[in-house]
Amino acid sequence: MKKNLTVAQKKADIDLWIIIISTFAMLAIYLIFQQNIIAVFKDTTKPILLRTLFAAFFQFGVAGLGITIVSFYRKEPFTKHGLNSRHLLKSIGLSLLCCAPYAAFVLLNNSFNGYMPFQGVMTTKEVLQSGFPTNIIGMAITAVIWGFFEGFNYIFISDKINERYPTKYKYFNWGAFACSCMCILVHGIIGIRPEDIFEMVAVICIIYGMIMVREKTGNAWGTVAVFVLFWNAF
Repeated sequence: MKKNLTVAQKKADIDLWIIIISTFAMLAIYLIFQQNIIAVFKDTTKPILLRTLFAAFFQFGVAGLGITIVSFYRKEPFTKHGLNSRHLLKSIGLSLLCCAPYAAFVLLNNSFNGYMPFQGVMTTKEVLQSGFPTNIIGMAITAVIWGFFEGFNYIFISDKINERYPTKYKYFNWGAFACSCMCILVHGIIGIRPEDIFEMVAVICIIYGMIMVREKTGNAWGTVAVFVLFWNAF
C-alpha cells in the first residue's frame, strides 16, 4: 500500500510519527516520575510561577511539542492550518456553539460549580491569588499552553491525518474522527451509565464539531476559543 502513497502522504506519515513519538516520550517521562512531579506541582513553598512553568512544560510536551517540531522541520507555519483572519467571528461563534451539548450536560448533571476559564488547571487559582505581575504572567502562560496549544494541537494533527488518509465525504474525515477518539481516551471519558454516554457524546460534539468548523470556514481560531473560554472552565 505504501508504495502507492503520494509525496504529500509520505510526508504526513513521517510528521504523524514525529508527533506520536514526541508525545509518548513525554508521557513516559511523566508516568515514570509521576509522584515526584505531582509533589512539585503541590509544593506551595516553591513560587507559583515556577510551578506553573513546570506544569506547562509537561503539558506542552504532550500537546504542542510534536506539532512545533514538525512545523520547524517542514518550515510549515501555523498559519497554514487556519490561523488567519478570514471568517474569524463565524469560526469562533460556530465552534462555541458546538459546546452547547456539554454545557447542557453540566447543568442537567448538577455538576456546575461556577464558570472560570482554566479553573480545571491545577495552578490557576493560586496564580489568580498571587500579586501583580505574577498573576498576569501566570495566566498568560496558562492561556498559551492550555488554551492555544492544547486546542490548536487537535487542528494540526487532524490536518496531518487528513493529508495521510484523505476522504471525499462532506461531513466526515478521519482527522476529526481520530481526534475525537483521542480526546475521549486521553481524558478517560468512557463509561456505560447514561450520564457517561451523554458526556462522551457531548465531548465528541465539541471536538468533532470544532474541527469541522475549521474545515468549512478555513479558520482555526474557533478551536482556540473553545479551549480558552470553555474547556477546563467548569
